[in-house]
Amino acid sequence: MSQITNLAFRGHSLAIGSLTLICLFSLGSSSAFSQEKSKPETIEATARGTETQVGEEFPVTLTIYEYSTQADKQILTEAFQNGKDQGLFNALSKMKAVGHIAVTGTLGYDVSYIQETSTPTGRKIRFVTNRLLRFGEVYRDSRSTSYNLTAGEIDINDADKSKSTGTFYPEAELAIDKQGELQYNLVGFPWQLVGIVDWKGTPGIN
Repeated sequence: MSQITNLAFRGHSLAIGSLTLICLFSLGSSSAFSQEKSKPETIEATARGTETQVGEEFPVTLTIYEYSTQADKQILTEAFQNGKDQGLFNALSKMKAVGHIAVTGTLGYDVSYIQETSTPTGRKIRFVTNRLLRFGEVYRDSRSTSYNLTAGEIDINDADKSKSTGTFYPEAELAIDKQGELQYNLVGFPWQLVGIVDWKGTPGIN
């Protein structure tokens, strides 16, 4: 009798252990699935021409998968210190995509760096791609070189959404200042971002 009881107890323990493992794997899979399916932040705006582009406009959509880290910022700072604009270009080209930008007249392209900083009225988002946007039907005033890239910044006003503003740089020479912040030296004229709508993503991710 004792042997039968012992076998039954061992079988019961194995069943509980197996059930525990299944639950753990299920939780892990659920967590991974939720991360893969996290909702990106999407910012929609209209780019309005200035100077020689006055009267022209086109829609811009910035999709943010995640914000860049301090480590990413340090990589760009060191790359610029060691190789100036070419070093910065090379570093951006090697970074994983943290977002995507879509512009009418193009297929869209990846964004390599997105920085978020707090402001008194909300937050400022600065982004830069790993390549130069070329859409001659919209932007013709060009003095491009190999290292000019597309960038932009958006000021989100959380207190009054109608006061959110932004600037889009289809072509800019990039640099890093002493504080490690991106600086834009314009080539041609910037585009003003108006009618900004911010669709929030998954909290804690973007």
